[in-house]
Amino acid sequence: MRHFPIFVDLDGHRVVVSGAGACAEAKLRLILKTHAEVQVFGEGPTGQILRWHEARRIDLHERAIEPGDAVGAVLLYGANDDRELDLRAAGIGRAAGAMVNLVDRLEESDFITPAIVDRDPVTVAIGTEGAAPVLARKIKAETEERLASSVGVLARVARGFRERVEALPAGRVRRAFWKRYYDRVGPAAHARGGGEAVAASLEGLLQDALGAGREPGRVHFVGAGPGDPDLMTHRARRLLDEADVVAHDRLVPLEILELARREARIVDVGKVGYGGGWEQGEINDLLVDHAVRGDVVVRLKSGDPGIFGRLDEETAALDEAGIAWDVVPGVTAAAAAAAAIGASLTCRKRNSELRIVTGADLDGFAEHDWRELASPGAVAGVYMGVRAAHFISGRLLMHGADGRRPVTIVENASRPDQRVITSTIAGLAEDLRRARITGPAMLLLGLSPRHLASAAMTRLASGDG
Repeated sequence: MRHFPIFVDLDGHRVVVSGAGACAEAKLRLILKTHAEVQVFGEGPTGQILRWHEARRIDLHERAIEPGDAVGAVLLYGANDDRELDLRAAGIGRAAGAMVNLVDRLEESDFITPAIVDRDPVTVAIGTEGAAPVLARKIKAETEERLASSVGVLARVARGFRERVEALPAGRVRRAFWKRYYDRVGPAAHARGGGEAVAASLEGLLQDALGAGREPGRVHFVGAGPGDPDLMTHRARRLLDEADVVAHDRLVPLEILELARREARIVDVGKVGYGGGWEQGEINDLLVDHAVRGDVVVRLKSGDPGIFGRLDEETAALDEAGIAWDVVPGVTAAAAAAAAIGASLTCRKRNSELRIVTGADLDGFAEHDWRELASPGAVAGVYMGVRAAHFISGRLLMHGADGRRPVTIVENASRPDQRVITSTIAGLAEDLRRARITGPAMLLLGLSPRHLASAAMTRLASGDG
């Protein structure tokens, strides 16, 4: 992000526009939505600019801008549609301490003006840093259609009511009050009777909230999926937006954490393989402590909470403390990895069952029914298998597995830096060593990427090999 989005208070402050032609007129249409004191310097003004001057909405000076004309200005726009004149105006503005924008000259501007959806006092600003103005206008048009015209009325009425709402406890109670107002009560009142009905509905809503008891805390176990935010459920996103506390695993990426409310407390409770990080008891205590205070807690787990996420231990601690909880499933890494290579985790006449196993448990490398896993056609998704690769390969070979059987490793499944490595049972450890895996990786035992599997099927059908 090169340009940091902010809203500048122009109420009663000077804004200077250099230029009085069509380019300046277009910019003035936007500036005049504010309460700024607008001064325009330029020869040959358009008819509309003259009318604004006659209506005393602007002060027009029919001459070029001169040094000293921008003293006290907050912003200066160069809108002469002439580079030399705009650069001269920019120098005058900067010398006076004003921020400068030269229309359609991004590299020579101090700030940019976004596309705006105006529902005063609600303002939606859309910027592409000058890269795609047509796209910005498209997003503006779509937002205009979706944002009800009543939004501005709701916000204006609410602004005068905020002091009354301070009678409610800060935090979740107040957020719930405003959410009910903006989502249901306010729009219904506006449709029924306009602004007066909206004001009356706020008073009734406040009395209901003051009479309600304190809501208990709750813990939501939410599956973050394999890393792509688009693979999260709508419910998962909604709960992140409502959470007071988000306790997340080490593998949850920043793109997903940014979906949480800005005011939420974000706690990294990740564990580090083979020691380090948070102890399970500490995580349990954190969830209990915050829920007892009445917080909404999202326990954000990579993939699906119920697959190697120690869900049972955490829910048992909550049950013991009498705290309510629920589980929001997520896309697990095995499914994302299989999707990445275009393969099916189950297939008739190949495997009638799918095994989900881990390479490591609390005692070290995990033991399994190796004879079943070594049988032809067996398919398994192996979690936490990179460090255990040599152990897994050895156990499978000891129990009769064909060393040529495919193993596909998918690192960072579903993410932009996703990587697919093909290997075999015999070559697994060495191939992983050469690949230098650093991100979360899923081992798909018995599966090849679709294009390789299709080629093998073709060779078999033709009798070659």
